[in-house]
Amino acid sequence: MDIRLNNLNKTIVNCKKCPRLVKFLHKVSTNKRKQNINEIYWGKPVPGFGKSNSKLAIIGLAPAAHGGTRTGRAFTGDKSGDFLFKCLFNTEISNNPFSNNLNDNLKLKSTYITNILKCVPPEDKPLRNELSNCSSFFDEEIFSLKKLKVIVTLGKVAFDNCTNIYKKKYQSKKKYIFRHGEIQDLPNGLIILPSYHPSPRNVNTKLVNEKMMTELFKKARSLAKF
Repeated sequence: MDIRLNNLNKTIVNCKKCPRLVKFLHKVSTNKRKQNINEIYWGKPVPGFGKSNSKLAIIGLAPAAHGGTRTGRAFTGDKSGDFLFKCLFNTEISNNPFSNNLNDNLKLKSTYITNILKCVPPEDKPLRNELSNCSSFFDEEIFSLKKLKVIVTLGKVAFDNCTNIYKKKYQSKKKYIFRHGEIQDLPNGLIILPSYHPSPRNVNTKLVNEKMMTELFKKARSLAKF
């Protein structure tokens, strides 16, 4: 990770801009799940991870309460992450089929993973001002990836927020429609590839499955050319 991203991540971790989210982070980290009762929760905003020369970015909406908020890494330590990393391993983007904690020796090939919102919101529903507060972090983070070619967004809310950030930055009026696996162009020439979220609900209802998600990441890797 380069110095710019490293400094940004330090700023993200120390951010306390949103009182509601700070309060909720404390609540989640204090009222732990039974299976995690003896663990020390990360309990802070969760920065992205990966190398600054990545050609692919994977974007979620926010960390999970007992996933990233517990472990300190996006899509780590929860069922959505378990499914995601199995598919990333299938496409040789990840060296492991799991992401458990910050010390699990996980390595990504030319891929950066982050969330638009860096703190878990109550009921997974961020307020507009919270998204606005975090958008400056996301802007700097994503534009620090100088070799970026493809963005995969996980879920419609992440897709809508990501496209809105680009439309606002480039004063574009282009309409974007969420369709799983459909290639669309962003105003600055990047490709955005929307995906259903790998949540247990979507997996259990068969809205998405391992083959579908693996094929999507094969497509993303091919488009990113790595």
